Amino acid sequence: MNHFNTKVLCLLVLGFCVAVQPGCRVSYSFSGADIPSNANTFSVDFFKVTAALASPIYAQKITERLKDLLLSQTRLNLAKSNGDLQYSGTVTRYEVLPVAITGNETAGRNRLTISVRVSYVNTFDEKKNFEKEFTRFEDFEANQTLTQVETGLIEKINEQLVQDIFNASLGDW
Repeated sequence: MNHFNTKVLCLLVLGFCVAVQPGCRVSYSFSGADIPSNANTFSVDFFKVTAALASPIYAQKITERLKDLLLSQTRLNLAKSNGDLQYSGTVTRYEVLPVAITGNETAGRNRLTISVRVSYVNTFDEKKNFEKEFTRFEDFEANQTLTQVETGLIEKINEQLVQDIFNASLGDW
């Protein structure tokens, strides 16, 4: 009978603790996102391009990739503008440089490097707002032209860039 009373007492104490803590709220996410509980929407302004060599469609690709990631990894809805969480950005670097020189002083590999400067606004907690630059790159064989490999490289780089942006803005690491 004593063991039964201990269990009942523990359940009563636990119930009391839950009852007196209505303001505490734990939010879990499979993506590890730290999203304000009252946030319902996000918006992503079309990224601008200032990098001279950027592909004409690159801004659209990075903008759409960020939207897709946020839609798939959060409970938030996309707003055309003025979302609870707001993203905007500029493509500041888009360049190809040789990275591996062969014995006859020619490039063995080239590197596509892309940088984006992102502004993030959290309308519920301005301490989380930021403006940061994110850079990623992918290498490719020098016997290939950028035109031949650009689509695949952009997909890989964008996947990394948008994950970096997500982690910086919503990642609870």
